[in-house]
Amino acid sequence: MPIIVRLDLMLAKRKVRSRELAAHVGITEQNLSLLKGGKVRGIRFATLALICEFLQCQPGDLLEYLPGDEHEVDDAL
Repeated sequence: MPIIVRLDLMLAKRKVRSRELAAHVGITEQNLSLLKGGKVRGIRFATLALICEFLQCQPGDLLEYLPGDEHEVDDAL
């Protein structure tokens, strides 16, 4: 997938534990782990907003587009 999740990098920069972020956002640590690993097919804007609020960052700090990777169209749009 051409979208890379950089959440682990931002957590390290902010010296925040996954557990703290998961509690603030209201998701399980397991789901946060799946998100960090890029194993999810989507994320709600509300969840992304809460993550950005807690980490004091922009969505672009968490997500990166790498052209040239497989271009797959998701039916869930």
